[in-house]
Amino acid sequence: MSNGAANTVSSTKRAHPYFHFLAGLTSGVSSAVLLQPADLLKTRVQQSRSHSLVPVLKSILAGPHPVASLWRGTVPSALRTGFGSALYFTTLSSLRQIFANASTKSIGDVLPAAVKKSSSVLPKLTNTQNLMAGASARVFAGFVLMPFTVIKVRYESDLYAYKSIASASRSIYASEGLRGFFSGFGATAVRDAPYAGLYVVFYEACKTRLNKILSSETDQNPSFASSATINASSGVIAAGLATSFTNPFDAVKTRLQLMPKKYRNMVNATRIMLKEDGLKSFFDGLALRMGRKALSSALAWTVYEELISRAERVVMTQDQEKAVL
Repeated sequence: MSNGAANTVSSTKRAHPYFHFLAGLTSGVSSAVLLQPADLLKTRVQQSRSHSLVPVLKSILAGPHPVASLWRGTVPSALRTGFGSALYFTTLSSLRQIFANASTKSIGDVLPAAVKKSSSVLPKLTNTQNLMAGASARVFAGFVLMPFTVIKVRYESDLYAYKSIASASRSIYASEGLRGFFSGFGATAVRDAPYAGLYVVFYEACKTRLNKILSSETDQNPSFASSATINASSGVIAAGLATSFTNPFDAVKTRLQLMPKKYRNMVNATRIMLKEDGLKSFFDGLALRMGRKALSSALAWTVYEELISRAERVVMTQDQEKAVL
């Protein structure tokens, strides 16, 4: 194994999980707050066939508090996305490190030598390992944060008049019990598992290709500007591709979370949507979701990787100082 590969593995091993948790929390909250209007508009567009983007946007802007209305649901969204990202990145990092440690091949064998000069601070895995790690981490985080997801979606819609997270929680529990907080989990898992798995595969593949294109032969340590450009561009491309494949599941999930009594389960919801709204309903909100996912993924992964990189450099510096002493 080359010294560069060995250093990558050892520095990743030294990184404490709380680095990944805090970096994921920071990146998740940032993207949730900045992109909440896109999430709200997507929910309104998906909630029924009578809604489309332009009328929904005009209705909100014509209201007495258009700015506040566009950011309605920011608190549950930030909680869900922030802690969801923290759990996701922490779990993903742990799984990827397990795969990397358990691999019978060295990093130098798994990837071409040119990839060692990378903008990434994360372990290098095969496509299958990235797919499995991404899917598993996303489903786990989605299950834990599902109650916040349900509250967030209903808060964003105009079908419920919740005044606070507490009132929303009481209302859901009173009418549907604990089961109500997990409405649409099946559709969410079916959407998130392939999305997250494909995202990680596309993201790493894009970074590999862009590193080859943008990094010079003598650039052993890419600058923050070049690393950020590579990571952000890879995030946009990967999110767009993964979103296009999984939007039908997102549309079904939204209907189940907003009207669980009508749609009941994923199969029944699919049947009703086909009958009442046609095939087009499965792609409602696709442009909004693609745009939001592209921006949020680019922001979240760029912030996350930069924070982890900085944290690991601090750890390595402290280790070197201790060694000297």
